Amino acid sequence: MTDPLLFHPPTYDPAHLDETSRRLLRATVDWFEQRGKRALVESYNHHEWYADFLDFAAKEGLFATFLTPAADAAGDPEKRWDTARNAALSEILGFYGLGYWYAWQVTVLGLGPVWQSENAEARARAAALLDEGHVMAFGLSERTHGADIYSTDMLLTPDGEGGLRATGGKYYIGNGNVAGLVSVFGRRADVEGPDGYVFFAADSRHPAYRLVRNVVNAQMYVSEFRLEDYPVRAEDVLHTGQSAFDAALNTVNVGKFNLCTASIGICEHAIYEAVTHAHHRVLYGRRVTDFPHVRRELTDAYARLVAMKLFSDRAVDYFRTAGPDDRRYLLFNPMTKMKVTTEGEKVIDLLWDVIAAKGFEADTYFDKAAKDIRGLPKLEGTVHVNLALILKFMPNYLFRPAEHPPVPTRHDRSDDEFLFRQGPARGLGAIRFHDWRTPYDAHAHLPNVARFREQADGLCELLAAHAPDETQQRDLDFLLTLGQLFALVVYGQLILEQAELTGLDADLLDEIFDLLVRDFSGYATELHGKVATSDEQAAWALAHVRRPVADVDRTARVWARVVALAGAYEMNP
Repeated sequence: MTDPLLFHPPTYDPAHLDETSRRLLRATVDWFEQRGKRALVESYNHHEWYADFLDFAAKEGLFATFLTPAADAAGDPEKRWDTARNAALSEILGFYGLGYWYAWQVTVLGLGPVWQSENAEARARAAALLDEGHVMAFGLSERTHGADIYSTDMLLTPDGEGGLRATGGKYYIGNGNVAGLVSVFGRRADVEGPDGYVFFAADSRHPAYRLVRNVVNAQMYVSEFRLEDYPVRAEDVLHTGQSAFDAALNTVNVGKFNLCTASIGICEHAIYEAVTHAHHRVLYGRRVTDFPHVRRELTDAYARLVAMKLFSDRAVDYFRTAGPDDRRYLLFNPMTKMKVTTEGEKVIDLLWDVIAAKGFEADTYFDKAAKDIRGLPKLEGTVHVNLALILKFMPNYLFRPAEHPPVPTRHDRSDDEFLFRQGPARGLGAIRFHDWRTPYDAHAHLPNVARFREQADGLCELLAAHAPDETQQRDLDFLLTLGQLFALVVYGQLILEQAELTGLDADLLDEIFDLLVRDFSGYATELHGKVATSDEQAAWALAHVRRPVADVDRTARVWARVVALAGAYEMNP
């Protein structure tokens, strides 16, 4: 039996999208399935570069269609930057392997500074390269400084003829081995401060571009490269000064969203494989799936996975509805990066506890999933960086709601052009949100939603009565635990909104909030144990540890959905 909530290759048909998007997404699924599991696994195990996939994408015009904004499409009505269909492709590529997703992801990042640029010649060049089937790269991070763009050592010096020469190294740059265009961040050696920042377009095929090595032990190519006296012409300059700084941060805002859907795709493939294996295995005269602890772990994994999808799908709508007066996406975006990807790790851990040694076998997909799922929380800013970012929104979100027009489901054929004119990367603390309590009120009849709401209200009481003092506000270890509590409230809100829009089964929704109640209790316990926590805050923490409302019949009905995944999908051999 197929589960309508999970991606299922044999029956996949994204009917909510237009005909061209449906055709290209279906063609992508068919390419992987026809290629087969053996080739998928062996190419991963042998670290083979995925030239065959890039050839397919070029032939179909996949990246050109999905990643060219309408303004740069030369009138082609099928080309646009559409977050809904981009999310669908990210999920599919994650389902078949992180390497395929990564080639797409770093192309997204490499294009970010270009599509934000007013350099018409560079934009036309990027559009032409996409049409030719090229991928792109994002040359931001460096070996010594990471992604600390304040400290870049990529130096540009005037050449005396109106141009610049760039010299320096970049590190951890995906697609750096083949990219037709590399967006490179650097600074002028002759200009002090932020005015000296420059984003420029480089070509990996240029003689002054020296590919050093692949820095990871994997199928994907994550390069170290050096530019040695690389000529930067006026037509290569994408941004200068503060605009270059903003382009770097705003590009990450666009790109980091894809991390959640990659994590979802990985978990979907893994759960099919794990449930099938467990259900068909007999130990001590019983099916593995007859053991109570196995049922709990698999049910929790399934509920967490569905929650990941609900949150991410709803976040798409806020991305697509964003504008200068509605920047709520800037909270939901780091949530998809931080929360959804760490939930993906939990899903894989739960499944791995069930299938045990099977998860190490080289001819399984799960072996790849267990390795690759760890990477997503660590890309585009660590979990800690994104949690710290999320905290900036907490006061307005919890205490100062504002009126906003309702945000509908956004599957329409429109171009998300605002993502490339986001403006200055500041003012996050001033962003206002609609009342988070509204979706909780609408589902208060569900026992665990009501119980979690008690905990969420308690967080507001804590912050009102015993807010962090000046010392605690400088203690990131303390604040990150507080941030986890806050993140759960935001997570629950969008899950409830999407559940309402899609008519999600009430049993499954209550099972999801059973998890959130437990998670809140876990972080409250962690807060209680912090050295920096005051006596009053510690007392609050203990008072808000809750047991979820148990319902044996409800959990049994959700378990029936889980066990139905056994044998529901096996990749073509």
